[in-house]
Amino acid sequence: MFQRLKANKAHDLHFKYDPDSGLKAIIAIHDTRKGPALGGCRFLHYNAADDAINDALRLARGMSYKAVMANLPQGGGKSVIMKPNGHFNRQELFTAFGRFVEELNGRYITAIDSGTSAVEMDIINQQTSHVTSTSHEDNPSIYTSQGVFEGIKAAVKSTFKQSNLKGITVAVQGLGNVGYPLIQSLHHAGAKLVVTDINADRLQQVAKEFNATAVAPDEIYAAECDVFSPCGLGAIVNHHTIPQFKCKVIAGSANNQLATEEDGLRLFEKGILYAPDYVINGGGLIYASMNHIHQPAADIAKKTSEIAATLSEIFAESSAQNRPSSEVADHIAQQRLYRE
Repeated sequence: MFQRLKANKAHDLHFKYDPDSGLKAIIAIHDTRKGPALGGCRFLHYNAADDAINDALRLARGMSYKAVMANLPQGGGKSVIMKPNGHFNRQELFTAFGRFVEELNGRYITAIDSGTSAVEMDIINQQTSHVTSTSHEDNPSIYTSQGVFEGIKAAVKSTFKQSNLKGITVAVQGLGNVGYPLIQSLHHAGAKLVVTDINADRLQQVAKEFNATAVAPDEIYAAECDVFSPCGLGAIVNHHTIPQFKCKVIAGSANNQLATEEDGLRLFEKGILYAPDYVINGGGLIYASMNHIHQPAADIAKKTSEIAATLSEIFAESSAQNRPSSEVADHIAQQRLYRE
């Protein structure tokens, strides 16, 4: 376990089992030198506890990088609740998790993530104030979407020397809380759309609404497009998918898009510009951090729009150094995080 912490440069790994509710939860705290660790709560089925631990640690590190690249006064953390098989009481489960968060005395602030929503955050909020993304607040996914949209424009400008998205074909994987508003923005900007989702009914509905081309989930990687925008779960850039890509840009909201660090180099060698995930999808964290301390909406939107400038700097540095953008971003994040 200590080797895992060392490998991820993480500080804490907390476990909680509550026999009454059946809660099995993990909170990983990567770093708190800049401020309390902030990161969402995942509620998913895991085949094994090891998988849940690895997910929490990798995502917590990503949140630290995300916060430092956005110049936010936060550290990185992540929580994972292992979704029980069979019947469970959601109210009891998330009440117990709220007590777990409160026990950490503010070192970790939780928020929505895969499998959770404002409903669960409201339950948690009954036990602790160290939570954001409740029903009394905006959905942070809207800000994530805004940041990804601005990031796609920055990547298109860098790659195609075009300052708008008219005629640019974007393939969007995942039509959920981030993918759908992103498609709205892309459509209004004049982009051509290729879309996919594991929900066939939703896929057809969105394709019709935005005059998009619908493809099966396993066909999206080989789609003829300029930009591939993954907005689902991570590890979708890997040894199997990279040979299929026909795009020139990968820019989406999913966390941990690269299955391995070497996949960033493989994209670079293939001539594909990669927008590092923890930079381009930072809008949700920006909202959660600034809204938690009651910053005005206009300031939050302005801060989110700055994602484009950060990415442009990374792209320029990548070109100047002839290095993958993923390596450049990691280097900048590590320098900012550990230079003290």
